[in-house]
Amino acid sequence: MSQPLEFPSSFVTPWRDLLLSHQHERSRDSPNYHDPEAIDSLLTTTTPKLLYVGTGHSIFTRAILPAIASAKHSVHFVTCYWAASPSLDGIRQTLIQLAEARSRSGEPLPTLHVSIGFSSWGLFQKLFHTSAPEGCIYPPSKWAKLGLPSEKTLRKGGIEMTVKSLFFTPLSVMHPKYVIIDEAKAWVPSCNVSWERWFEGCVELEGEVVDKLLTFHARVWGARSQSRDIDDGVDEDDETSSASPLNEEDNDSSATQCIHFTAVAPTPAIFLPSPHHRNPRFRFFPFFSQSNPPMTPLNAALLTLFANARHDIHLVTPNLTSWPVIEALLEALSRGVNVQVRTGRNMMVIEQLITAGTTTSWCIRRFVKKYRALCKQSRGSDLEA
Repeated sequence: MSQPLEFPSSFVTPWRDLLLSHQHERSRDSPNYHDPEAIDSLLTTTTPKLLYVGTGHSIFTRAILPAIASAKHSVHFVTCYWAASPSLDGIRQTLIQLAEARSRSGEPLPTLHVSIGFSSWGLFQKLFHTSAPEGCIYPPSKWAKLGLPSEKTLRKGGIEMTVKSLFFTPLSVMHPKYVIIDEAKAWVPSCNVSWERWFEGCVELEGEVVDKLLTFHARVWGARSQSRDIDDGVDEDDETSSASPLNEEDNDSSATQCIHFTAVAPTPAIFLPSPHHRNPRFRFFPFFSQSNPPMTPLNAALLTLFANARHDIHLVTPNLTSWPVIEALLEALSRGVNVQVRTGRNMMVIEQLITAGTTTSWCIRRFVKKYRALCKQSRGSDLEA
Protein backbone atom coordinates (compact mmCIF):
# COMPACT_ATOMS: atom_id res chain seq x y z
CA MET A 1 0.00 0.00 0.00
CA SER A 2 1.48 3.35 -1.05
CA GLN A 3 2.19 5.99 1.54
CA PRO A 4 0.05 9.15 1.44
CA LEU A 5 1.70 12.12 -0.22
CA GLU A 6 2.95 14.90 2.01
CA PHE A 7 5.07 18.00 1.76
CA PRO A 8 8.81 17.30 1.94
CA SER A 9 10.39 17.93 5.30
CA SER A 10 13.05 20.01 3.51
CA PHE A 11 10.35 22.68 3.16
CA VAL A 12 8.10 22.08 6.16
CA THR A 13 10.86 21.98 8.78
CA PRO A 14 12.58 25.31 7.93
CA TRP A 15 9.20 26.98 7.32
CA ARG A 16 7.97 25.79 10.71
CA ASP A 17 11.22 26.83 12.43
CA LEU A 18 11.04 30.28 10.83
CA LEU A 19 7.54 30.85 12.20
CA LEU A 20 8.50 29.59 15.66
CA SER A 21 11.55 31.87 15.74
CA HIS A 22 9.19 34.85 15.53
CA GLN A 23 6.68 33.48 18.02
CA HIS A 24 7.18 36.21 20.64
CA GLU A 25 7.07 39.23 18.33
CA ARG A 26 3.97 37.92 16.51
CA SER A 27 2.07 37.05 19.71
CA ARG A 28 -0.54 39.73 19.00
CA ASP A 29 -1.39 38.58 15.48
CA SER A 30 -5.05 37.80 14.96
CA PRO A 31 -5.48 34.93 14.28
CA ASN A 32 -2.15 33.71 15.62
CA TYR A 33 -0.27 30.92 13.85
CA HIS A 34 3.03 30.89 15.71
CA ASP A 35 2.75 27.99 18.15
CA PRO A 36 3.47 24.40 17.13
CA GLU A 37 -0.14 23.23 17.21
CA ALA A 38 -1.39 26.18 15.16
CA ILE A 39 1.36 25.72 12.59
CA ASP A 40 0.62 22.02 12.21
CA SER A 41 -3.06 22.83 11.71
CA LEU A 42 -2.14 24.61 8.47
CA LEU A 43 -0.99 21.36 6.86
CA THR A 44 -3.92 19.97 4.90
CA THR A 45 -5.01 18.58 1.54
CA THR A 46 -6.97 19.89 -1.41
CA THR A 47 -8.25 18.93 -4.82
CA PRO A 48 -7.41 21.81 -7.17
CA LYS A 49 -9.87 22.14 -10.04
CA LEU A 50 -9.11 25.14 -12.22
CA LEU A 51 -6.61 27.96 -12.61
CA TYR A 52 -7.89 31.12 -14.26
CA VAL A 53 -5.62 33.91 -15.48
CA GLY A 54 -6.57 37.21 -17.07
CA THR A 55 -7.82 40.59 -15.92
CA GLY A 56 -9.87 40.93 -12.77
CA HIS A 57 -13.06 41.46 -14.78
CA SER A 58 -12.46 38.36 -16.91
CA ILE A 59 -11.89 36.27 -13.78
CA PHE A 60 -15.11 37.55 -12.24
CA THR A 61 -17.02 36.86 -15.45
CA ARG A 62 -15.60 33.39 -16.06
CA ALA A 63 -15.23 32.05 -12.52
CA ILE A 64 -16.53 34.02 -9.55
CA LEU A 65 -19.91 35.25 -10.80
CA PRO A 66 -20.97 31.80 -12.12
CA ALA A 67 -19.95 30.35 -8.75
CA ILE A 68 -22.13 32.85 -6.87
CA ALA A 69 -25.03 32.13 -9.23
CA SER A 70 -24.77 28.42 -8.38
CA ALA A 71 -25.03 28.90 -4.59
CA LYS A 72 -27.77 27.06 -2.72
CA HIS A 73 -26.93 27.63 0.95
CA SER A 74 -24.18 30.18 1.49
CA VAL A 75 -21.81 32.64 -0.15
CA HIS A 76 -18.84 34.08 1.72
CA PHE A 77 -17.25 36.79 -0.41
CA VAL A 78 -14.15 38.60 0.89
CA THR A 79 -11.99 41.12 -0.91
CA CYS A 80 -9.57 43.88 0.01
CA TYR A 81 -10.54 46.81 -2.22
CA TRP A 82 -14.17 47.61 -3.08
CA ALA A 83 -14.86 50.14 -5.82
CA ALA A 84 -17.37 51.03 -8.52
CA SER A 85 -16.39 48.91 -11.50
CA PRO A 86 -17.65 46.35 -14.02
CA SER A 87 -16.82 43.67 -11.45
CA LEU A 88 -19.09 45.32 -8.88
CA ASP A 89 -21.82 45.69 -11.51
CA GLY A 90 -21.49 41.97 -12.16
CA ILE A 91 -21.86 41.12 -8.47
CA ARG A 92 -25.01 43.23 -8.19
CA GLN A 93 -26.59 41.76 -11.33
CA THR A 94 -25.70 38.20 -10.32
CA LEU A 95 -27.34 38.61 -6.91
CA ILE A 96 -30.45 40.17 -8.48
CA GLN A 97 -30.74 37.38 -11.05
CA LEU A 98 -30.16 34.75 -8.37
CA ALA A 99 -32.93 36.24 -6.21
CA GLU A 100 -35.30 36.34 -9.18
CA ALA A 101 -34.52 32.74 -10.13
CA ARG A 102 -35.11 31.54 -6.57
CA SER A 103 -38.41 33.43 -6.32
CA ARG A 104 -39.63 31.77 -9.52
CA SER A 105 -38.59 28.26 -8.54
CA GLY A 106 -42.06 27.32 -7.33
CA GLU A 107 -40.71 25.19 -4.49
CA PRO A 108 -39.54 25.95 -0.96
CA LEU A 109 -35.83 26.67 -0.88
CA PRO A 110 -33.49 26.99 2.10
CA THR A 111 -32.43 30.51 2.97
CA LEU A 112 -29.31 31.55 1.10
CA HIS A 113 -26.93 33.34 3.46
CA VAL A 114 -24.60 35.82 1.77
CA SER A 115 -21.79 37.56 3.63
CA ILE A 116 -19.68 40.23 1.96
CA GLY A 117 -16.50 41.54 3.52
CA PHE A 118 -14.05 44.17 2.33
CA SER A 119 -11.36 46.38 3.81
CA SER A 120 -10.86 49.48 1.69
CA TRP A 121 -13.65 51.66 0.24
CA GLY A 122 -12.68 55.26 -0.32
CA LEU A 123 -10.81 57.84 1.74
CA PHE A 124 -13.54 58.78 4.22
CA GLN A 125 -14.26 55.15 5.06
CA LYS A 126 -10.64 54.72 6.11
CA LEU A 127 -10.45 58.02 8.00
CA PHE A 128 -13.48 57.31 10.17
CA HIS A 129 -13.43 53.52 10.33
CA THR A 130 -13.38 51.81 13.70
CA SER A 131 -10.24 49.89 14.63
CA ALA A 132 -12.24 47.40 16.67
CA PRO A 133 -11.80 43.80 15.49
CA GLU A 134 -15.58 43.56 15.12
CA GLY A 135 -15.35 45.99 12.22
CA CYS A 136 -18.23 47.94 10.71
CA ILE A 137 -21.50 46.32 9.66
CA TYR A 138 -23.41 48.20 6.97
CA PRO A 139 -27.20 48.36 7.36
CA PRO A 140 -29.40 47.70 4.31
CA SER A 141 -29.93 51.44 3.90
CA LYS A 142 -26.24 51.74 2.91
CA TRP A 143 -26.17 48.87 0.41
CA ALA A 144 -27.18 50.97 -2.60
CA LYS A 145 -24.24 53.29 -1.98
CA LEU A 146 -22.01 50.22 -2.00
CA GLY A 147 -23.46 49.18 -5.36
CA LEU A 148 -25.43 46.23 -3.94
CA PRO A 149 -29.08 45.17 -4.36
CA SER A 150 -31.70 46.23 -1.85
CA GLU A 151 -32.76 44.05 1.06
CA LYS A 152 -36.28 43.84 -0.41
CA THR A 153 -34.98 42.51 -3.74
CA LEU A 154 -32.89 39.82 -2.07
CA ARG A 155 -35.52 38.70 0.43
CA LYS A 156 -37.96 38.00 -2.39
CA GLY A 157 -35.58 35.21 -3.32
CA GLY A 158 -34.96 34.05 0.23
CA ILE A 159 -31.51 35.65 0.43
CA GLU A 160 -30.22 37.11 3.70
CA MET A 161 -27.14 39.30 3.32
CA THR A 162 -24.67 40.91 5.70
CA VAL A 163 -22.04 43.43 4.62
CA LYS A 164 -19.03 44.19 6.77
CA SER A 165 -15.68 45.98 6.54
CA LEU A 166 -12.48 45.57 8.54
CA PHE A 167 -9.86 48.30 8.48
CA PHE A 168 -7.27 49.06 11.13
CA THR A 169 -6.00 52.61 11.24
CA PRO A 170 -3.84 54.13 10.03
CA LEU A 171 -3.08 51.93 6.99
CA SER A 172 -3.73 48.30 7.87
CA VAL A 173 -6.00 46.50 5.43
CA MET A 174 -7.12 42.90 5.39
CA HIS A 175 -5.53 41.63 2.20
CA PRO A 176 -6.88 38.05 1.74
CA LYS A 177 -9.40 37.57 -1.06
CA TYR A 178 -11.60 34.50 -1.46
CA VAL A 179 -15.08 33.22 -2.24
CA ILE A 180 -16.58 30.17 -0.52
CA ILE A 181 -19.71 28.62 -2.01
CA ASP A 182 -21.94 26.33 0.06
CA GLU A 183 -18.98 25.71 2.38
CA ALA A 184 -17.74 23.12 -0.11
CA LYS A 185 -15.78 24.96 -2.80
CA ALA A 186 -13.50 27.97 -2.72
CA TRP A 187 -12.17 30.40 -5.28
CA VAL A 188 -9.00 32.29 -4.32
CA PRO A 189 -8.42 35.24 -6.67
CA SER A 190 -5.70 37.86 -6.67
CA CYS A 191 -8.05 40.55 -7.98
CA ASN A 192 -10.06 43.11 -6.05
CA VAL A 193 -13.51 44.44 -6.85
CA SER A 194 -12.15 47.30 -8.92
CA TRP A 195 -11.50 48.70 -12.38
CA GLU A 196 -7.82 47.69 -12.39
CA ARG A 197 -6.79 45.92 -15.60
CA TRP A 198 -3.84 43.98 -14.30
CA PHE A 199 -2.70 40.42 -14.86
CA GLU A 200 -4.54 38.38 -12.23
CA GLY A 201 -5.06 34.76 -11.25
CA CYS A 202 -7.67 32.65 -9.47
CA VAL A 203 -7.59 29.05 -8.24
CA GLU A 204 -10.69 26.93 -7.68
CA LEU A 205 -10.28 24.46 -4.80
CA GLU A 206 -12.15 21.69 -3.01
CA GLY A 207 -11.29 19.45 -0.08
CA GLU A 208 -10.03 19.93 3.46
CA VAL A 209 -8.40 23.27 2.70
CA VAL A 210 -11.90 24.76 2.37
CA ASP A 211 -12.54 23.83 6.01
CA LYS A 212 -9.33 25.65 6.99
CA LEU A 213 -10.49 28.69 5.06
CA LEU A 214 -13.91 28.55 6.73
CA THR A 215 -12.26 28.47 10.16
CA PHE A 216 -10.11 31.47 9.25
CA HIS A 217 -13.19 33.27 7.91
CA ALA A 218 -15.13 32.66 11.11
CA ARG A 219 -12.28 33.89 13.31
CA VAL A 220 -11.60 37.04 11.28
CA TRP A 221 -15.00 38.03 9.92
CA GLY A 222 -17.20 36.48 12.60
CA ALA A 223 -19.28 34.43 10.16
CA ARG A 224 -20.38 31.06 11.44
CA SER A 225 -21.06 27.95 9.42
CA GLN A 226 -24.64 27.43 8.34
CA SER A 227 -25.88 24.06 9.56
CA ARG A 228 -27.71 21.99 6.97
CA ASP A 229 -28.97 18.47 6.54
CA ILE A 230 -26.71 15.98 4.85
CA ASP A 231 -29.29 15.57 2.09
CA ASP A 232 -28.96 19.28 1.34
CA GLY A 233 -25.23 19.02 0.71
CA VAL A 234 -23.58 19.92 -2.55
CA ASP A 235 -23.97 17.25 -5.19
CA GLU A 236 -20.60 16.12 -6.42
CA ASP A 237 -21.96 16.27 -9.95
CA ASP A 238 -23.08 19.89 -9.62
CA GLU A 239 -21.15 22.19 -11.91
CA THR A 240 -20.39 25.36 -10.00
CA SER A 241 -17.66 26.53 -12.33
CA SER A 242 -18.31 28.55 -15.42
CA ALA A 243 -20.31 26.47 -17.87
CA SER A 244 -17.71 27.12 -20.55
CA PRO A 245 -14.48 28.33 -18.95
CA LEU A 246 -12.58 27.94 -22.20
CA ASN A 247 -13.51 29.84 -25.32
CA GLU A 248 -12.27 29.88 -28.87
CA GLU A 249 -9.86 32.71 -28.18
CA ASP A 250 -7.97 30.77 -25.51
CA ASN A 251 -4.56 29.63 -26.65
CA ASP A 252 -1.14 29.06 -25.19
CA SER A 253 -0.03 32.62 -25.97
CA SER A 254 -3.11 34.35 -24.56
CA ALA A 255 -3.02 36.13 -21.21
CA THR A 256 -6.61 35.00 -20.60
CA GLN A 257 -6.74 31.27 -20.01
CA CYS A 258 -8.37 28.58 -17.92
CA ILE A 259 -6.25 25.56 -17.04
CA HIS A 260 -7.85 22.36 -15.79
CA PHE A 261 -5.92 20.43 -13.15
CA THR A 262 -5.76 16.68 -13.63
CA ALA A 263 -5.62 15.72 -9.94
CA VAL A 264 -8.50 13.49 -8.87
CA ALA A 265 -7.20 12.55 -5.42
CA PRO A 266 -6.49 14.95 -2.54
CA THR A 267 -3.15 16.70 -2.91
CA PRO A 268 -0.96 17.91 -0.02
CA ALA A 269 -1.53 21.60 0.63
CA ILE A 270 -0.59 24.25 3.15
CA PHE A 271 -3.09 26.92 4.13
CA LEU A 272 -1.17 30.22 4.20
CA PRO A 273 -3.26 32.94 5.85
CA SER A 274 -2.28 36.57 6.29
CA PRO A 275 -3.39 37.53 9.81
CA HIS A 276 -3.95 41.15 10.67
CA HIS A 277 -0.91 42.99 11.97
CA ARG A 278 0.21 46.52 12.63
CA ASN A 279 3.59 47.98 11.81
CA PRO A 280 4.91 48.91 15.28
CA ARG A 281 7.32 51.38 13.68
CA PHE A 282 4.72 53.15 11.56
CA ARG A 283 5.22 56.87 11.03
CA PHE A 284 3.24 59.18 8.79
CA PHE A 285 6.50 59.79 6.92
CA PRO A 286 7.12 56.37 5.35
CA PHE A 287 10.87 56.82 4.97
CA PHE A 288 11.12 56.76 8.77
CA SER A 289 8.81 53.82 9.40
CA GLN A 290 10.29 50.99 7.39
CA SER A 291 10.51 47.59 9.02
CA ASN A 292 10.78 44.02 7.86
CA PRO A 293 7.51 42.43 6.75
CA PRO A 294 5.75 40.43 9.47
CA MET A 295 6.61 36.75 9.53
CA THR A 296 3.16 35.46 8.59
CA PRO A 297 2.73 31.87 7.36
CA LEU A 298 2.60 33.24 3.81
CA ASN A 299 5.74 35.37 4.09
CA ALA A 300 7.61 32.55 5.82
CA ALA A 301 6.61 30.16 3.03
CA LEU A 302 7.84 32.52 0.31
CA LEU A 303 11.22 33.03 1.98
CA THR A 304 11.55 29.28 2.55
CA LEU A 305 10.72 28.54 -1.08
CA PHE A 306 13.34 31.04 -2.26
CA ALA A 307 15.91 29.54 0.10
CA ASN A 308 15.15 26.00 -1.12
CA ALA A 309 15.18 26.80 -4.85
CA ARG A 310 17.77 24.82 -6.79
CA HIS A 311 17.20 25.63 -10.46
CA ASP A 312 14.59 28.30 -11.26
CA ILE A 313 12.42 30.96 -9.63
CA HIS A 314 9.61 32.55 -11.65
CA LEU A 315 8.04 35.48 -9.80
CA VAL A 316 4.96 37.34 -11.07
CA THR A 317 3.92 40.28 -8.89
CA PRO A 318 2.28 43.70 -9.39
CA ASN A 319 5.05 45.33 -7.37
CA LEU A 320 8.35 44.50 -5.74
CA THR A 321 9.18 46.75 -2.79
CA SER A 322 10.09 44.21 -0.11
CA TRP A 323 13.83 44.21 0.43
CA PRO A 324 13.88 40.85 2.30
CA VAL A 325 12.42 39.30 -0.87
CA ILE A 326 15.02 40.99 -3.06
CA GLU A 327 17.80 39.82 -0.76
CA ALA A 328 16.43 36.27 -0.91
CA LEU A 329 16.41 36.45 -4.72
CA LEU A 330 19.99 37.75 -4.76
CA GLU A 331 21.04 34.92 -2.48
CA ALA A 332 19.39 32.45 -4.85
CA LEU A 333 21.22 34.01 -7.79
CA SER A 334 24.50 33.59 -5.93
CA ARG A 335 23.73 29.85 -5.72
CA GLY A 336 23.31 29.64 -9.49
CA VAL A 337 19.50 29.70 -9.51
CA ASN A 338 17.89 31.29 -12.57
CA VAL A 339 15.52 34.08 -11.49
CA GLN A 340 12.82 35.66 -13.67
CA VAL A 341 10.76 38.55 -12.30
CA ARG A 342 7.71 39.93 -14.07
CA THR A 343 6.31 43.06 -12.47
CA GLY A 344 4.79 46.45 -13.27
CA ARG A 345 6.94 49.55 -13.54
CA ASN A 346 4.28 52.19 -12.82
CA MET A 347 1.56 50.34 -10.92
CA MET A 348 0.35 51.64 -7.53
CA VAL A 349 3.19 54.18 -7.30
CA ILE A 350 1.43 56.42 -4.77
CA GLU A 351 0.42 53.43 -2.65
CA GLN A 352 4.01 52.16 -2.71
CA LEU A 353 5.39 55.52 -1.59
CA ILE A 354 2.89 55.79 1.27
CA THR A 355 3.18 52.24 2.59
CA ALA A 356 6.75 51.26 1.67
CA GLY A 357 8.58 54.56 1.21
CA THR A 358 9.91 53.35 -2.12
CA THR A 359 8.73 52.18 -5.55
CA THR A 360 9.15 49.09 -7.66
CA SER A 361 11.29 50.99 -10.17
CA TRP A 362 13.73 52.10 -7.48
CA CYS A 363 13.92 48.62 -5.98
CA ILE A 364 14.43 46.97 -9.36
CA ARG A 365 17.29 49.36 -10.14
CA ARG A 366 18.93 48.49 -6.83
CA PHE A 367 18.28 44.82 -7.50
CA VAL A 368 19.98 44.97 -10.91
CA LYS A 369 22.88 46.99 -9.51
CA LYS A 370 23.51 44.45 -6.76
CA TYR A 371 23.16 41.59 -9.24
CA ARG A 372 25.80 43.12 -11.50
CA ALA A 373 28.09 43.56 -8.51
CA LEU A 374 27.47 39.92 -7.65
CA CYS A 375 28.41 38.87 -11.19
CA LYS A 376 31.58 40.97 -11.08
CA GLN A 377 32.53 39.45 -7.74
CA SER A 378 31.89 35.96 -9.10
CA ARG A 379 34.09 36.59 -12.15
CA GLY A 380 36.83 37.89 -9.90
CA SER A 381 36.67 34.76 -7.78
CA ASP A 382 36.88 32.58 -10.89
CA LEU A 383 40.01 34.40 -12.09
CA GLU A 384 41.68 33.98 -8.72
CA ALA A 385 40.87 30.28 -8.77
